[in-house]
Amino acid sequence: MTTNNLLRMDNVGIVVESLDDAIAFFEEIGLKLEGRANVEGEWAGRVTGLGNQNVEIAMMMTPDGHSRIELSRFLAPPTVADHRTAPVNALGYLRVMFAVQEIDELVARLIRKHGAELVGEVVQYKDSYRLCYIRGVEGILVGLAEPLKSK
Repeated sequence: MTTNNLLRMDNVGIVVESLDDAIAFFEEIGLKLEGRANVEGEWAGRVTGLGNQNVEIAMMMTPDGHSRIELSRFLAPPTVADHRTAPVNALGYLRVMFAVQEIDELVARLIRKHGAELVGEVVQYKDSYRLCYIRGVEGILVGLAEPLKSK
């Protein structure tokens, strides 16, 4: 018999240049800032494999309290790669998706207030969802899904 060691998913990490801009963008979607902190030192680098590091983090939480995004701004060592403009079929971690209400209003607000761009278009999947991808602050790819009411 195999034991399931999984308890939960704690968070998804996203590295950004501007923590303030990223916080504002995710707050606009509906996440709440749970806290900000600096994580530094050799101990942290032992976890990440980066050696001595200094990272400013912000933890964003969904309204239900079950999911989090950890936004990180590396002060040291400097970032070494940039995947923010990768297309949706690129290998690796790509996007986070949120269930939302009133997707059209939210997309319009994210475009107007944060310069987000709609990747394709808002489409309907069967009688289940209206879906889209947007590129938000710093090119971060976000999926939005509006559940359709059952009749």
